[in-house]
Amino acid sequence: MPDSEREAELLDAERTLQAAQRAGDVAALDQLLVDQLIAIGPQGGKHTKREDLAAHRDRTSVIEELVEEELDLLVVGSTGVTFFLGRVAGVFDGGPFAARLRYTRTWIHDDAHGWRVLAAHISPV
Repeated sequence: MPDSEREAELLDAERTLQAAQRAGDVAALDQLLVDQLIAIGPQGGKHTKREDLAAHRDRTSVIEELVEEELDLLVVGSTGVTFFLGRVAGVFDGGPFAARLRYTRTWIHDDAHGWRVLAAHISPV
């Protein structure tokens, strides 16, 4: 498959992930994240897929606003990286937050599942 097709699929996966985050759609997030996911949050804490899904399920993590300012991506074979910059607001760890954040997500692709997030790093800007 040409890189341009994979890039289009990755862009679609990123936008699907953003929509699932805004909606608190735990089932969709479960499909978009690999079980081994490690994410580093804006305060430097390490989070697993299980923890992330539980926070959305329990509503201790709620994204009320997610405004994309910039989105770049890179695809090499079955690995992709998305670079999101935007404003995010809602609830994190049970308390309100609002910040301008940069997300760097590493995605892997396989024919059975499509694109899924393997690792993420979130930094305040």
